[in-house]
Parts: sequence; C-alpha cells; structure tokens
Amino acid sequence: MAATAAAETPTPVPRIHLGSQGLVVSAQGLGCMGMSAFYGPPKPDADMIALIHHAVAAGVTLLDTSDAYGPFINEILIGKALRDGLREKVEIATKFGTVLQDTKIVVVGDPAYVRKACEGSLERLGVDCIDLYYQHRIDTRLPIELTIGELKKLVEEGKIKYIGLSEASASTIRRAHAVHPISAVQLEWSLWSRDVEDDIIPTCRELGIGIVAYSPLGRGFFSSGTKIADNLPDEDFRKTLPRFQPENLAKNEAIFERVKEIAKRKGCTPSQLALAWVHHQGSDVCPIPGTTKIENFNQNVKALTVKLTPEEMAELEACAAVEGDRYSDNIPTWRNSETPPLSSWKGD
Repeated sequence: MAATAAAETPTPVPRIHLGSQGLVVSAQGLGCMGMSAFYGPPKPDADMIALIHHAVAAGVTLLDTSDAYGPFINEILIGKALRDGLREKVEIATKFGTVLQDTKIVVVGDPAYVRKACEGSLERLGVDCIDLYYQHRIDTRLPIELTIGELKKLVEEGKIKYIGLSEASASTIRRAHAVHPISAVQLEWSLWSRDVEDDIIPTCRELGIGIVAYSPLGRGFFSSGTKIADNLPDEDFRKTLPRFQPENLAKNEAIFERVKEIAKRKGCTPSQLALAWVHHQGSDVCPIPGTTKIENFNQNVKALTVKLTPEEMAELEACAAVEGDRYSDNIPTWRNSETPPLSSWKGD
C-alpha cells in the first residue's frame, strides 16, 4: 500500500507569502509532531524520513516541529531528513518555551532560556539558522517584551529569520509586534475550533501577520469521526482532551456525519472538505495537517483542489457546533496568555 501511495503523483502545492515580512512557504505545511510524540509511540525514523522527502517533492516546504516534541527527538528526526541537500528546499519552523516537569507543563520565556533553547534547536536540527522560531506558549510571569527582545537579538545575529507566536492573545500579539515584527501566529483553527475568529484573526490581519492553522482536521476527528477513538493507543494525548471524552465524542459524531454528507456531494473525503474550509479562509492562512502515512499526505494535499462556494462554507459552519473544550484546564492557551506590563516590571 505504501509503495503504491508513494508512486502516486501528489497535487502540486503552490507558495504563499506568510505575513508581510518576506517569509514565503508552501500553502500547506506538514505538522511533524505526531511522528515522534503525543499521538502514540515514535514512528520509525526511516518511514518518517521517507514521508518528509515525499512531502518536499510534492512542494510542501513548511515543516513544523518543536523542542517539546519528544522532547527533542522530533527536531533530531527533521535534522536527519534534511541531510543530502534538502535543507535549501524547506522552511523550518520550530518552537521553544514549554518544558515538561513531573507531568506538568511549565512555560519558560526568560531571555537566557530563549537563547539556550535556540542554540539547542540549531544543534539538533543541524542548521545554522531557523526560518521561523515560535514561542510555543506565553510565559505569563514576565513581560512579553523581554522574550521578544531576546528573539530580536537572535534575528540580528542571524540565528533565526522570522519570529512567531503560538497560542497568544490579541493584546499579547500587539505588544510583541511592537518590539519586533511578528511574521506568523500559530493557532488551532478548524471547523470545530473557531474561537480565534473574533479577535485574534482580525488582529493578525491588521498587523500583516501570517496565520498558521494547527490541527485543521480536528486532531483526526474529521478523518473518521468517533471511530478515531477506537484505535488510539493508551499513551495518546487525545485521550485526555475534553472533546475526545466518550460523552462529548458521541455528541460530536453528528458534526462528522453532516460533513460526510456534504463531502459525498462534493466528491471528496470529509477530511479534504474540512481542510478545504481552512484553505478558503484566505491566502494568508497556512494549515499544517500532520500525518505519519504517505497515502494520507497525498489525500491531504488534494484538499487544495476542493472549491467551496460561500453557501457551502456557511452550510459547513452551521453544522459544526462542538461539545467539549479544546484542552483540559491545565494546558496553557491564548485565553491565559496575558503578561505583566513592562512599565511596572521590576524583575524577579
């Protein structure tokens, strides 16, 4: 099956300007987290490297990783995949700022840590410069200006090209952007995660910041509906999420069934339809669906060929009232990302 899928010619992937600072990436990226972490045991390096090479050959150039994935092993995997001349063909996006301590996520954004984290990522990736470096979560213990100030220095030193934020509120984005232009904001955006549309998306567009949509397929929900829960390994992170609890998943099945009906009418799969909906949000949006299978990758890039009318967009949106929160309460998100004002900051 894998050999047949690999032989298939994927849909060509166009390039887009991500933000107004000069960063150009493929219109669809590749989320690499699930290759190494959170969605079960790490997958074999050889298989994942083959997938990455296949994706790049298809025109997908934005590879999304983080030092938290593993931790560290996903960056090492990407580094292995980029040997033999592939580095020049991709844009590497990685992240810093989340540390797992005794099963609890600790967010760190002080300048000394930022620099140390960047040096570690450069070494693991085997590169001299990171194309897009995100603050993975916002450290609310210190002003955002201090974190961005250190990132600005790293840009000036040539260690990173562009700065990004992940799960940041609109006001935090504005404050960060005033210190150094933010090129991209990564956020969860899909048919069943739309809370960013009221404030964060308009702020990004006002400031000329590109939007990177993670989990555009609802962490796999729009691929198979409630059946996804049947095959999740015990260590799969999704088993802890409110939306994937049995009572909520059962209610959310109605969303999947409606999407499946519309997809049948359109002649595509439910996942392609859900991904096409994200693509139709604008040319400043780059979704980064993750996968560990070449055949799924080929299906995902075909979403670029699915065209939706305004009426079809509205029909999809009307059926996607979701049960359950995105994360459990102990996971930092943009809703709790406000930081102390710099004007009153006295340090630790």
